[in-house]
Amino acid sequence: MAITSTDGAAAAPPPAQPDPYALRAEDARPAPDTFRGRLRHLGPGLILSAAVVGSGELITTTSLGAKAGFALLWLVIISTAVKVWVQMELARWTILNGRPALDGFRDVGPRIGRLSWINWLWIGMDFAKMFQRGGIIGGTAAACSILFPLHGGSLSGTSLTIWAVIVTAAAILILQTGKYHVVERAEVIGITLKTVITVGLALALPLTAYGYGTEQLADGLSFQIPAGTVGIALAMFGITGVGADEMTTYTYWCLEKGYARWTGPDDGTEQRARRAEGWLKVMRLDVGVSWLVCTVCTLSFYVIGASVLHPQGLVPEGNDMITTLSHSYTDTLGPWAEYLFLAGAISVLFSVTVASSASVPRLWTNTLGLLGAIDWTDLRVRTRTIRILTWCLPPVWMCFFLWVQSPVLMVQIGGIGGGIFLLAVVIAVWRLRYTGVPPRFRANPWMTAALVLSSAAILFLGVYAVLDTLGLTPGA
Repeated sequence: MAITSTDGAAAAPPPAQPDPYALRAEDARPAPDTFRGRLRHLGPGLILSAAVVGSGELITTTSLGAKAGFALLWLVIISTAVKVWVQMELARWTILNGRPALDGFRDVGPRIGRLSWINWLWIGMDFAKMFQRGGIIGGTAAACSILFPLHGGSLSGTSLTIWAVIVTAAAILILQTGKYHVVERAEVIGITLKTVITVGLALALPLTAYGYGTEQLADGLSFQIPAGTVGIALAMFGITGVGADEMTTYTYWCLEKGYARWTGPDDGTEQRARRAEGWLKVMRLDVGVSWLVCTVCTLSFYVIGASVLHPQGLVPEGNDMITTLSHSYTDTLGPWAEYLFLAGAISVLFSVTVASSASVPRLWTNTLGLLGAIDWTDLRVRTRTIRILTWCLPPVWMCFFLWVQSPVLMVQIGGIGGGIFLLAVVIAVWRLRYTGVPPRFRANPWMTAALVLSSAAILFLGVYAVLDTLGLTPGA
């Protein structure tokens, strides 16, 4: 039946939802000019925080604290601080050009076929990341299995398998609409729960038998790498804070939130330049809030591992990871706190699974578009492909877990892959900075200096990792 107006004329159909990846002049609007107004437009960074504060912090960072004590506290701070400037630079290019990161990486030659070497490196890294995502599903399944054991006991193969299927199916069902606001709402709830539980426990430790003081914190800032911790330290640097894959994903969330669409196409006018400056300020605030949340939570996880697990010689390994990590709660608050830990672990890890299940299909859909397999610019084709991959990819990650059955090892494999890709992202960011960002938007000397220091730190640790692998570092 046709829709008619009160005078009998046919009414216009409701406007279609705008394509977040298309820049149209009619969608442009000025950015808020107050701090409160900018706060109302945050979102991509909160999704990123929910994705970041998960596997790296709960599994790798706590494991590192358990193994190294407070000695590597400085590395936790550096790993969360140095990467945000690269993330910010990549997001700035995206907002000004209306293109996601993988599309930009293709401009950084040399090309191999239809893609650049960085795109191919991302594909290789994502296969390594499948181990990490499988480990996250496995960690969530282990926590659920301990809390609600099924056939054969809490950590039996049958119970873990059933819970892994349930966790995977739940993540897929939450994301069936594929809409940005669904992801944002789910992850805001997740990051809030994570922050309150984890930071609260870390702050309460000095009141328990596993307290810490200024002496331990000072030792942790002495810039030392104890023998036997280089491998897990490198994995931690690749995972904690904003990793290369999260930097890449962040550009897609910025587009879907609307930062680029509200900036509008570049028509060379002063009005457009001012809109761009306004939305870039919103983006920087979004990144800053995300960085603050990630840093506080990461430090909390590390302190818990160093204070509680390290003195007891407990290092999370294999499927016993969740049981070992639960000591950080039961040894400080009593046996009842295991339930608090399990609830927190499920919240932490499941929100990461949801974030990955939302973001990775978008990146693979874009990659298929760059390869010419689909038309990325067609909203219907893009949406359909994202939904199909949302159904297909998480079960693959689950199968990786059921095959390997070691969440800690799987997360470390993904972290090393992310660390390698991070070097390529740094190269791409500098190339895109001078080919796609007008001088007006890169004139701030302080931000340039921060980007230089950030890039230098990432490259230094990357070179150190290669030399250590070859046995050329001192003490190797």
